[in-house]
Amino acid sequence: MSSHRQSKKRRYVTWTVAGAAVAAGAGIAAQTSMAATTWPAQKTYTGRAFDTCAAPSLSAMKAWHTGFYGAAAVYVGGKNRGCSQPNLTASWIRSVSTVGWKLIPIYVGAQPPCQTGSNPEKLTATTAASLGASDATDAVTKASALGMKAGSPIYLDMEAYDITNTACNNAVLTYVRAFDKGLRAKTYRAGYYGFTSSSAKAIANAKDQTDLPGNLWYALWDKQNTTTADWPFGATRYTGHSRGHQYMVNSKETRGGYTITVDRDAWDAPVAITG
Repeated sequence: MSSHRQSKKRRYVTWTVAGAAVAAGAGIAAQTSMAATTWPAQKTYTGRAFDTCAAPSLSAMKAWHTGFYGAAAVYVGGKNRGCSQPNLTASWIRSVSTVGWKLIPIYVGAQPPCQTGSNPEKLTATTAASLGASDATDAVTKASALGMKAGSPIYLDMEAYDITNTACNNAVLTYVRAFDKGLRAKTYRAGYYGFTSSSAKAIANAKDQTDLPGNLWYALWDKQNTTTADWPFGATRYTGHSRGHQYMVNSKETRGGYTITVDRDAWDAPVAITG
């Protein structure tokens, strides 16, 4: 994501070392397992989106609403969130939603024990389940306080790591399952951001899909504005408006007199329920 913890150069190196996109694989399509309760209809958006580290000003968001982008991702919380968010308030959410923006909530939770670099919050095999549960509670609290209602998705941000490290990978899966269960218990949908070569691959190719995310936002910087042509995990996986694709990073763009460096995303997935 946009420099929330690692520089773009560092993240590109990490992604490259981990490997290029995997070939399409078989497997059971990831489903959003939900408790027997009444769920609000999900709100989906199909089109181009952007993500950037700090939520832009309201004036910038108004200037940028030209039709090129229709959705924007915002970092709602997490101890590993890298940017302060002076603009990200419930009032801002209401105002940009009124302008017409769709919003994509991201939560930067605990990161893997085998991941290089230091982070304020790292999970371990011992703490994975409890951290996943407590982070889910925090994510829902933060999203709700901003006016993102029940039925909204929250996308857990998991950066690149060595998924061939079995102990590390198992700890990550434990954390993600606990996080997702916590979201769903409070009637929020589970989403996940990761790299096609590592963190997203680990989720998509897990043999046991129990309690894993039903919506997958994959980082593959191939500059293709699509969620289908380069989809690496099999055509039957994550269908029915469940995919996002981060296809370009560090794009410095000026619209209406406001210049912002953003990552570009192709989107066909749930967005926040506001208003």
